[in-house]
Amino acid sequence: MTTEIKLSRQLTSQLLHLAQISPDAEICGLVSSKNNVPVRCYPIDNIAQQPQNNFLLDPKQHIAAMKKMRENGEELFAIYHSHPSAPACPSTLDLKNATYFDSLHFIISLSTKGILELRAFNIENQNATEVRLAL
Repeated sequence: MTTEIKLSRQLTSQLLHLAQISPDAEICGLVSSKNNVPVRCYPIDNIAQQPQNNFLLDPKQHIAAMKKMRENGEELFAIYHSHPSAPACPSTLDLKNATYFDSLHFIISLSTKGILELRAFNIENQNATEVRLAL
C-alpha cells in the first residue's frame, strides 16, 4: 500500500482551480497515471441530486475518460472530488459510496476561507487511511 505520492505542481494547480470555480457544488473526476506517476486530470460532470454535498460521476463521461486513458497508455490512479463546505476528509457518504478500492481518493476542501486543502486517502470497507501527498 502506498504511503506517499508525489503530485506535480501543474496537476495540483488544476485540481485546486477546478474546485475554486465551483464553490457551491462538488466537482469530481479521475486522475490517471503512467508508471504509477499521476499525469492527467479528467473532469467529469457531477450528476448527483444534491451536488452541494455529494457527487456522482456522469456515467457516459466516466466511460469516455476511461477509454481516453487506455488510448493514452494511462491507468486510473485516483478519483477526486471537492467538499465546498466540509473538511478534506471522507464523509460518511464518501465511505459508503466508495468504489475502485485499488485507486486513491483525492478530496479538495474549500471550507477554510482563502485556503484550499488537498488530501489523499485509500478507502476500503468503509475505512479511510490517509496517504501523504508531496506537492
